[in-house]
Amino acid sequence: MKIHEYQAKELLAQAGAPVVPGIVAESVEAVLEAFERLGGRQAVLKAQIHAGGRGKGRFVGSDKPYGGVQIVRSREECHDVAETMFRFPLVTRQTGPSGQRVRKVLVQEAVQIRREVYLGVVVDRSCGCPILMACGEGGVEIEEVAARSPESILRVPFSPDRGLPPFQARRLAYELGFENEQVPTAEKLIAALARVFVEKDCSLAEINPVAVTDDGRVLALDAKLNLDDNALFRHPDIEQLRDLDEEDPREWRAKQAGLSYVSMNGNIGCLVNGAGLAMATMDIIKLHGGEPANFLDVGGGANLEQVTEAFRILLGDPNVRAVLVNIFGGIMKCDTIAGAIIAAAREVGFRVPLIVRLEGTNVEQGRQLLAESGLNIIPAKDLTDAAIKAVAAANAASPKPT
Repeated sequence: MKIHEYQAKELLAQAGAPVVPGIVAESVEAVLEAFERLGGRQAVLKAQIHAGGRGKGRFVGSDKPYGGVQIVRSREECHDVAETMFRFPLVTRQTGPSGQRVRKVLVQEAVQIRREVYLGVVVDRSCGCPILMACGEGGVEIEEVAARSPESILRVPFSPDRGLPPFQARRLAYELGFENEQVPTAEKLIAALARVFVEKDCSLAEINPVAVTDDGRVLALDAKLNLDDNALFRHPDIEQLRDLDEEDPREWRAKQAGLSYVSMNGNIGCLVNGAGLAMATMDIIKLHGGEPANFLDVGGGANLEQVTEAFRILLGDPNVRAVLVNIFGGIMKCDTIAGAIIAAAREVGFRVPLIVRLEGTNVEQGRQLLAESGLNIIPAKDLTDAAIKAVAAANAASPKPT
């Protein structure tokens, strides 16, 4: 689960991290009021969306050269930028060409930055523990820095049980070049990030940048937290931070039904049992010239209600021109899943070709059920055959360019 920048900063502040003061606004008028409360001379407006690269982003349909992170130096400029942010979708490298609508803007105190530092925590699967990553060159170019000079990225593994020891945080602060009087604050910020990562069951915790200001302060200027969905039952308070306006409606609907679904940009809907098989299905669709519209894993024990809801979600995507069902019957037998497919197809109704490939336990009974169903189902003898038929069906159903 993703949360907004301002929410991530609140959690970090509760853990003891120094953050830049800011006010969240949901209208142009509220932005102007926040600007005045912060002194009315200079502030930073930051569009709150669940996507990175906001600073380099642009607003679709606007002729103004504003990005998703913009310094404003007057009330008039503040009004103009805020109006643009709320009116036009923001496009970044992570949003896709249509962009995302901005519903909240963080009005933040503008600080004079002397230098920027990167801090992040992820799970290192090779050592089976969290690892703190840091770089003395933070900011919007951190990806380029990591690619150009990977040796500049410092790595500090630590125990999830004991947390990050103070001596490691202190040593890292010195290695990052903080001055003696800045080290205690930097140590506190590093420790807070590691603590939040472990205590809130994060999959990613990031401060980019940590700013050293002209007057010597050390502050978290921007923050990002991704939470592990599987651990949210332990954090009802974190669950309350979910912004459904930022969620893909189909992905949220699938989550509610116990399905693993990720939207993509293709036109072939995929319904598969097992994450590995789902990845292989998407790969072979690509191999034969098609584009998958989604990742959808119904799991090994899907029931009729889940399969029916899966079809509803797939067919709710207007881009889908064909649906490929790829099932390996192990825990769930092929005749059981075939019966669920038939019942779901009859209830939902299909407006696009349905290609079904079954393999595994009771496969012959499953294929017989599909053949005798009277439904317009295209059978496939193996995965390659299924992919070729799905690509052909999607191409035949897609509008031809004029």
